[in-house]
Parts: sequence; structure tokens; C-alpha cells
Amino acid sequence: MPRLDVREITPVNRHDTIHEEFDRMGPGETLTIVNDHEPTPLYYEMAAEVPAFDEGAYEVRQTASDEFVAEFPKTEQ
Repeated sequence: MPRLDVREITPVNRHDTIHEEFDRMGPGETLTIVNDHEPTPLYYEMAAEVPAFDEGAYEVRQTASDEFVAEFPKTEQ
């Protein structure tokens, strides 16, 4: 399962990097991202623009005051 800590990526490049990593995944895989804030804008962007994003299986949890871990699953198809 790919894991990407985007806190280490310049904010302007984060979404592009996440999309590239998601595109490289196979069907049924899940991209885990670690962020310094809840990735709500990214969730809506993925739901609107990426047909392979399984928004129903998306999960996010806050693990520290400045750490959010989000699961972006790719559909099986």
C-alpha cells in the first residue's frame, strides 16, 4: 500500500504529486497520505475529477494535532 507524507512536499506541488502517485497504483490499491491538515479539498477534487477514486471507502483520522492520515482507495475496476 503506497504511503506518501505530503508534509515534506511544497504545498503548491502536493496535489499534483498525490494525483501522480494515485495514477501509478493498480486497481484495488489504497494510497495513504499523511498531511498537516484534514485533506477535505483534496477529497472533493478527487471525487469530482478521478473516476477511479472510491470515495465511499475514503477514510481520514487525526493522529496528532498536526497530523492527519487519509486513505484514498482506487476502485477494483
